[in-house]
Amino acid sequence: MAQSFPVLLVRHAPVMVPEGVCYGRQDVALRPGWERVTSGLAVLAQGAVCRVLYTSPAARCQQMARKLAASTGMELRIDPRLAEMNFGEWEGRLWQDIDRGLLDAWAADPEGFVPPGGESGRALCHRVRAFWQEVQQASTAACVLSHGGPLRVLSALAAGTPPALLAPSMPQGFARLFMVSASANLSPEKEEAADPQRPSRPHTPRSARVVPLWPRNARRAAAESHFTFPKTDTGPVLT
Repeated sequence: MAQSFPVLLVRHAPVMVPEGVCYGRQDVALRPGWERVTSGLAVLAQGAVCRVLYTSPAARCQQMARKLAASTGMELRIDPRLAEMNFGEWEGRLWQDIDRGLLDAWAADPEGFVPPGGESGRALCHRVRAFWQEVQQASTAACVLSHGGPLRVLSALAAGTPPALLAPSMPQGFARLFMVSASANLSPEKEEAADPQRPSRPHTPRSARVVPLWPRNARRAAAESHFTFPKTDTGPVLT
């Protein structure tokens, strides 16, 4: 087994969803310009010499993944364990229309609470942990394309800490590169600008930054549309 290997954690490009709508398993379209995000990701994945591309089965991830695999030659593997949390009856509804008592119960117990007809945070953590164990055992340079919920868990595992389901997650269209050691401990190795028209910048070891896969002006627009209700990271920035 190699002493260390790179793992690139990536959140899919921004999606065409009105602000304040709850969605997890619901399929939604990517915003125009997602191809530019994918091109930037290809540069980053090739620089990390990623050989395998794991993706969520959601259309918004598969669309990017198939284009990325075709342009880089990475082996594409669709893994249902990388799907976003299932919000059940909440899917497609405005957060403001969901019973506040239920939202408060979720915020009080993010692991144990189950949205009506949906999935608990504990179930999400369980399937993502199982996926991560297999990635570690394979010890193959990999790119993981997923959603806010699973990536929040993976980021916690990367930091060697218990998953915090209410913690801020990686923004849509951003990526973080880790070096995974043979002992299965993870530490950020480098984070590079993935826009092929911009030069790479020197990295700062163990930085908590994530890097955008799209141009600066689009990054600013995404930040302005950030929506939170009722917790740190929900709505458009959750999935």
